[in-house]
Amino acid sequence: MTERLSPRDIARAAALLREGGLVAFPTETVYGLGANARDGRAVAGIYAAKGRPSFNPLISHFPDAAAAFAEVVPDARAEALAARFWPGPLTLVLPRRAEGRIDQLTGAGLDTLAVRVPGHKLALDLLRQAGVPVAAPSANRSGGVSPTTADHVLDGLSGRIAAVLDGGPCAVGVESTVLDLGGPRPLLLRPGGVTPEAIEALIGPVCRPAGGEPETLRSPGMMLSHYAPSLPVRLDARSVGPDEALLAFGPPLPGAGASWNLSEAGQVAEAAARLFAGLRWLDAEGRRLGLRGIAAMPVPMDGLGEAINDRLARAAAPR
Repeated sequence: MTERLSPRDIARAAALLREGGLVAFPTETVYGLGANARDGRAVAGIYAAKGRPSFNPLISHFPDAAAAFAEVVPDARAEALAARFWPGPLTLVLPRRAEGRIDQLTGAGLDTLAVRVPGHKLALDLLRQAGVPVAAPSANRSGGVSPTTADHVLDGLSGRIAAVLDGGPCAVGVESTVLDLGGPRPLLLRPGGVTPEAIEALIGPVCRPAGGEPETLRSPGMMLSHYAPSLPVRLDARSVGPDEALLAFGPPLPGAGASWNLSEAGQVAEAAARLFAGLRWLDAEGRRLGLRGIAAMPVPMDGLGEAINDRLARAAAPR
C-alpha cells in the first residue's frame, strides 16, 4: 500500500528516500516522484513505476545551489540564473563533475545532468532531511497528465510507490523551464514556470530547438507524445460538438458535452495552475459520458502561455 503522509510526517518521507523507496512530494510546479539520485536501483524503480523510457533523463533536486553545483560544473550564466531564480521553477542542464556521485541512470547515461532547487518549503525541508539528491520526474504514469494534487498521484501510482507527501495543490501547475547550458549558446529545451523573456533579460538571447524529437533527449519532457490523456486532443478549437469535451479559456464555446475552464478571466497564470487538473477531469468525465475527444480552445503565447501550449501540443501529438 502507498502511505499518504502529512507535512508532520516529513521525517518518515525522508527516511523512505534514504532507504531507496519512492516518495511523491509537492513542488511549486507539479508533484514529483522522488528517489535517491545516487541509488541506481531506486532510480530504476522510478522508471518501473512510471513505465518511463530509459533514455529520458530525470531532474535531480537539491536543497540549495551549492549542493547542486557539487554535482555539475556551472559557468557564469548558471551562477547568475541560480542566484536569480533558485529556489524556483528553473532546471539547468550542465556538464557532470568527474567526481560527482549521481547515478548514471539518473541522467540516462549522458555527460550532462539536469538540476534544480525547487521553490516549495515542504520540498526543501524534505531534501534537507533526506540528505541526498532526489531524482524526480512528475509523479504520474509516463506520458500521462502531470499531477498537481496528492489525489492525482494516487490515481495513477497507488500501490506502485512507497508514499506520497501531501502538501496540497501546486501553485504554478506546469513543470520547470529547462535550459541547456552545456554549450556556448543557451538552448531552451522546455518552456515552463520561468519565462524565456525573464531568462534573456539576465543572460541574453536564448535559442530554441527546431521542431521534432531530438535524437538524444537531454532533458525530461521532450518526447512529442507526452502529458497525454487517453482521449484525443484537438487544438485551436473554434467550435465544439456535443460529442466533445471542451478545455476552455475565457468565454467558453457553446455546445460541449462537458467543459472545464482554465481561466474564465483569460489569465494565463491561472490557466497554467489549472491545466493538468482540467485535462485529467475532462479525460475521466469524457470517457464516462462516451465522448470522442477533447477540444482545446486557443491560449495566447504570452508568459506562461508558451508552456501551456507546449504541453497541449504534446498531449495532442500522434501516439
